[in-house]
Amino acid sequence: MSPPVKILSVVVFLFAVFVAVPVMITVTGRTDFYYTLTSVALLSIASAGVWLTFYIGRINIGQGAYSLLGGYASAILVVDYGWSFWLTIPAAGLLCAGVSILVGLPILRLRGVYFAMVTLVFTEVARLLALALPVTGGATGMTSIPLPGAVSIFGLTIIPDFASLENPRLAFYLLAVTLMVLCFAAMYRIVHSRIGRLCQSLQQNEELASSIGVNIVYLRLIAYAISSFLGGVGGVIFVAISQSIYPSSFTVTDSVNFMLNCFLGGLGYVFGPMLGTLVLYFGWDLLFEAGRFQLLIYSSVMIVLILVLPNGLLSLGLILRRKV
Repeated sequence: MSPPVKILSVVVFLFAVFVAVPVMITVTGRTDFYYTLTSVALLSIASAGVWLTFYIGRINIGQGAYSLLGGYASAILVVDYGWSFWLTIPAAGLLCAGVSILVGLPILRLRGVYFAMVTLVFTEVARLLALALPVTGGATGMTSIPLPGAVSIFGLTIIPDFASLENPRLAFYLLAVTLMVLCFAAMYRIVHSRIGRLCQSLQQNEELASSIGVNIVYLRLIAYAISSFLGGVGGVIFVAISQSIYPSSFTVTDSVNFMLNCFLGGLGYVFGPMLGTLVLYFGWDLLFEAGRFQLLIYSSVMIVLILVLPNGLLSLGLILRRKV
């Protein structure tokens, strides 16, 4: 794709999410779509982190654990210590990154299914810890979490107090899509940087990369820390929207879905998790009318898509261009 086409695509996308979508929702009066699209945005942020671990050749099925950790960290800091919600976004993300470094040091040496199976238990471990620790409120969770407050600079209000808004759904939507845009812009920059090219070499052949002087341990930890940071940020936004968090807020199923979002959108494309999240979220809702056959149809469609488009939905454009 040529640079002018890339720039045009970015402009169209930004116009769609920041202008066209709010206008269409206002015209139709379907403000409930704000919550739906906000959920898609924050889930795509967490899925982007999972995609990055795929980029270094690791299958991450434990992102739900970091979303849960980030959510609880934000809730505790806001409720128990009076922190501003806005400060808890980087704080919770950094906490998740720090935990992932400690956990990642031993397990990132594992490959393939071994790493995947270890990460699979993370979400359940996080859930059990949330049930056991007094600070998390146990099974009753944490509720009545305050909405994000105002942000002022030199007396000028930059972000309004969400509690003062008649309907904060639009504000949450703009917050979520702004973070999503920043997330994927950063991911695109990382992938197309020197570090990104080195990370890709790990995916292809770690022994060869190590033989030419690549610090593979450092790159693994960096990628996994960024992945977990994004998972924590997704959890923080979830808490702000729902004003509550429970041990069951993020389960193993969510961790699996984060992974499926990457597969569905395309592991070879930075924006694959975004498209995969959108299609998977709305696809599951559309199949709701199928009743007890919902899961059967969903599984069958996913299998067919993986067989027909093993490189994800975004590879469809490349296939069509080749045929033309």
